[in-house]
Amino acid sequence: MFSFEIWVAYTAACILLVLAPGPDNLLAVGRGLSQGWRAAWTSGVASGAGILFHVLAATFGLTLLLQTSEIAFWVVKVLGAGYLIWLGIRVLRARNLIHFAPSKRQPLVRIFAIGFLSAALNPKPGLFVLAFIPQFVDPAAGSVAVQMLIYGGWFAALTAVGFSLMGVFAARLSIWLQARPRIVAGLNVGAGLTFVVTGLSVAAMKQR
Repeated sequence: MFSFEIWVAYTAACILLVLAPGPDNLLAVGRGLSQGWRAAWTSGVASGAGILFHVLAATFGLTLLLQTSEIAFWVVKVLGAGYLIWLGIRVLRARNLIHFAPSKRQPLVRIFAIGFLSAALNPKPGLFVLAFIPQFVDPAAGSVAVQMLIYGGWFAALTAVGFSLMGVFAARLSIWLQARPRIVAGLNVGAGLTFVVTGLSVAAMKQR
């Protein structure tokens, strides 16, 4: 069903997308710096689950609904933008996405929920999946839905592993960062601004 050349090209494109800076990999990095590798892996897997949600939505037509229904698009856009902006404001006010105080550690279930909602409520990944994955789908090679699910599942897995590794390697910097509070403060401000800017960009999206 899948040629080796196309699979390699698709995997390379996915890796580049995973490495691109964004709010979700910043979450994983922040968790890794603050709470170590378990929190980093939890956040990364949550982001992968969020991507998988968009893949399922695109495969079964929910993302297409966002392109054709103005009301559905508006509702999802408002929810996604509002959630990202809310996260950003919380980070900017509390400056605790990256911290080293044991008393402020968050349970892994909460970390997973925040990571999943950050990815799932953002309509951009869904519209991107709908535009990106079909470029590699060949109707002559078999079921389009099955190809979408396989390609999408692989993208979600790469996202989960990539974001998790970013967080794990960032965790190794925690000792160095604990002695540099100004850098930590700057990272928190940068993360908060990233969430707010991403949320504003989602709010400014127009239906295509």
